[in-house]
Amino acid sequence: MEAIIKGIRGATTVLANTREQIVSETEILLTKLVEVNQLEVDRIVSVFFTMTPDLNAEFPAVAARNLGWTEVPLICAVEIDVPDSVKKCIRLLLHYNATSQTALKPVYLQGAKQLRQDLCDD
Repeated sequence: MEAIIKGIRGATTVLANTREQIVSETEILLTKLVEVNQLEVDRIVSVFFTMTPDLNAEFPAVAARNLGWTEVPLICAVEIDVPDSVKKCIRLLLHYNATSQTALKPVYLQGAKQLRQDLCDD
C-alpha cells in the first residue's frame, strides 16, 4: 500500500496560562487524536503547535515529549491575534505517514469546539 503524508488538525483551550494547564490539556488533545484516529506514533512525521498570545507559560511540545514522542519533530509558534477569536487556545497540525485509505478525523476540545463546530461530534 502506498504511503502518503496527511495532515490532521486539533485544538483545545485552557482555563489559565499555567504550565500545568498547557501540558495537561495538550496531552489530552494528543491522546484523543491518537485514540480517535488509531494513529501509530512511529508514523507521525511532525507536529506544528500554535498558541494564542495570551499563553506563554510552557511549550505545548512538552506534552508530546511527556507522552514519549521523542523522535517526532515538534515546533511551536504564536497564533495570529485576531480580535474576538478564541482565547487561551492551543492548536496543532499533525503530519502523518498514512495509507491512501486512512481517514483522519480532527479533534476539537473544550472552548476550541467553536472553531469548527461542523467537525465536532457533540
